[in-house]
Amino acid sequence: MDYKELVKMALEAREMSYSPYSNFKVGAALLTKNGKVYKGCNIENAAYSPGNCAERTAIFKAVSEGEKDFAAIAIVGGPADNNELTICPPCGVCRQVINEFVDCEEFDIVLGTNKPEDMRVFKLKELLPLGFGPGDLAK
Repeated sequence: MDYKELVKMALEAREMSYSPYSNFKVGAALLTKNGKVYKGCNIENAAYSPGNCAERTAIFKAVSEGEKDFAAIAIVGGPADNNELTICPPCGVCRQVINEFVDCEEFDIVLGTNKPEDMRVFKLKELLPLGFGPGDLAK
């Protein structure tokens, strides 16, 4: 799948954001290796800590459906009232959750905005150097 299309799907997911406290809307679109896409948005809670990021929402949806082979994730986010989005990287917790299911050197994290030319692609390894994952427990 073209990453511009994946970013477009993340923008669609962003519209579903439940973010009444931060007013910071985030959307994610997770691409499986077989071409299926799972969308997620951030979901806040009045108690704050029970909230969930868009990336984890997409991953948890996919895993709950039996998917565990992922190729890439597109992430877009920014203030709800801002028409010009900037790059929105995943938080540390999301980076760790992504690391649970992918090869850090192969998996693409696509950071997009509402302008296709602003898209940037990183390997998870670049955003989570010296990450700790399932392979470390097997050693």
